[in-house]
Amino acid sequence: MTVDHTDQPGASYAGGTVFEQVVGVGGVAILVILSGLALATGVTLKLIAISWVAFAAMALGAPLGARSAHSATPVETVWGYGLASGAMVASTALFLVPQALGQHGQFGSLGLAAGFLAGYAGHAVGHRLSHLALPVDHTAAELTAHALAAGAIIGAIYTAMPSLTSILGVALVSHKAPAGYAAARRLAEDGRSAITLLLPAAAVGLIALPVGIVGFTPAPMLRGLLFGVAAGVFLHVSVDLLPECSAGSDSCPVEAAAGSDAHQRHDRLRTHAAASAVTGGAAVALAWAIVVG
Repeated sequence: MTVDHTDQPGASYAGGTVFEQVVGVGGVAILVILSGLALATGVTLKLIAISWVAFAAMALGAPLGARSAHSATPVETVWGYGLASGAMVASTALFLVPQALGQHGQFGSLGLAAGFLAGYAGHAVGHRLSHLALPVDHTAAELTAHALAAGAIIGAIYTAMPSLTSILGVALVSHKAPAGYAAARRLAEDGRSAITLLLPAAAVGLIALPVGIVGFTPAPMLRGLLFGVAAGVFLHVSVDLLPECSAGSDSCPVEAAAGSDAHQRHDRLRTHAAASAVTGGAAVALAWAIVVG
């Protein structure tokens, strides 16, 4: 992704950092309260477990991404983003898209397109908003939107969800953990705290648990649409984080390769970008094949 850098990234977001951290911590506090209410009202433990596994998976990847942000070489940066985004793309195709189409084929497909375009539109507008120093990170916002949409459907159909088997664990970890890693790394590079990601990490449960408590069951068309939107938004985030070796990219810092042989080093970085993304996708596909096999 090519980004527009402000003159002082850390300073331009300073006002928003505290706000984002408070919102993130508040999201976790609300998730704890909702979990207690769910237990008190007899909501299945399966739904509570799904909410917390989703939270833990993203929380697992975030510290790794934040730690690696300022110490990695250009090749390490490319491999970090490439593995994470490749895994996210494969996870979307293997787990999120089939769920959307399984709820309703046409409306699931419509939601997929709407979610992807909404992610793109939000990203484009986010570039303009970044110059206004608003307390919003577009990647964290997109991940939150994805989780909220998915959580609404998980809460509505939790009785039809599979038991907490290894396939569900692979589905959650394979897209939440890489997303946490890549998003935290981007936040750290901008001088922002990974605590911001506590909100998207908790967002599945923030919607799934209230829906489960109320017992709301939407029509198949709405389920397909919402799951499609969730898959589309996440697919946009996945593609957005793929290393694009061009000037201004934070996921593939080609400007770091200066000198007479810069062209060759740029090409090597592009080769690493392709290899890392394919490897990340293949790792998820292999895990999926082992579990379902």
